[in-house]
Amino acid sequence: MVLETSPDSPAAVRTIARNLADWISRLGAVWIDGQVAEFRVRPGARFQYFVLRDTDVDMSLPVKADGAVIGRIDPPLAEGQRVLVHAKPDFYAARGSLSLLAREIRPVGLGALLEELARLRDLLAAEGLFAPERKRPLPFLPRRIGLICGRNSAAMQDVLANVHDRWPSMPFEIREVPVQGVAAVPEVTAAVAELDALPEVDVIIITRGGGSVEDLLPFSNETLVRAVAACRTPVVSAIGHEQDVPLLDLVADLRASTPTDAAKRVVPSMAEQRAIVTSLRQRARSVLLRRIDQDELALAHRRARTRAIVTARIDTAISDVTHLTARVRSLSPAATLERGYAIVLADDGRIVRDADSVAMGDLLDIRVAHGQLTARRWDDR
Repeated sequence: MVLETSPDSPAAVRTIARNLADWISRLGAVWIDGQVAEFRVRPGARFQYFVLRDTDVDMSLPVKADGAVIGRIDPPLAEGQRVLVHAKPDFYAARGSLSLLAREIRPVGLGALLEELARLRDLLAAEGLFAPERKRPLPFLPRRIGLICGRNSAAMQDVLANVHDRWPSMPFEIREVPVQGVAAVPEVTAAVAELDALPEVDVIIITRGGGSVEDLLPFSNETLVRAVAACRTPVVSAIGHEQDVPLLDLVADLRASTPTDAAKRVVPSMAEQRAIVTSLRQRARSVLLRRIDQDELALAHRRARTRAIVTARIDTAISDVTHLTARVRSLSPAATLERGYAIVLADDGRIVRDADSVAMGDLLDIRVAHGQLTARRWDDR
């Protein structure tokens, strides 16, 4: 039925409410998959109320269920539980509120959850989201670490304590969010986007302290996994214990077994780096000293060779000089005089080679090897 209304002929609130209730009452019952939130048992009340949240996005619907329906659920209904609800839309005209009137509620069993996760894992793997070549290397020393964790959680304290123990001045950009339950997926996903947008954040750690398969379900959510795959910043997953493998572990650039392990993998140890530098300095000094010793030995060896060569050349030169000196001496007039010969000089200094060149009575200077004599020519023939 279509109401004809105008500013001059408006419909009353009760009319609109009754029409809405009539239209909604014609809708059939549907099966809905979601997570239970805001559930508190109301003892003695005919109806119990909770919120059914979408598992991927931040959307929800209120649910009203008869106590008998709630009582038939095994295991008992609890917040965060994944359920299938068979319900019919119900509009309460007096308050203008829409809710789902549950006729049956079925908990999604662990087996069904694991089967669903296996199908999702195969789908994402086929798209290449888990491929090793997609993994980005972590920086040796990040400028700032992005940390996504539970509010004031032990996992957060483990990461902070171990990182600061290894590198005391390392700064953090922290996002404390729900890490289980219906709010975990949208808030963790939003935190990933925030940290990925900060240029100074060089690596993002997503951490919590383990838990049951159900507790870790948000970290196998397709929306979150795809958000991490799209990150430009390397992501470290430190969600569960060694035996836990949520899909976030497969898409992350590095899987750490614990929050403590994540801290050790993200930053180097300053003490270890100092020890490495000291060791390298000592090795360099040893190599340098060894090279100096080798060069000194080589220099001494070359010096000794040079000295031997120079000495040999000097000895050869001395021998040559001695030989030449002996030859020169043997050819010199002095050597002739040493053999008993003499040089006769006239008084004018001429060498007398012919007796007829000396007149009777001329003085003669006779030089011998050691000294000289003066004589006068006499003709005694």
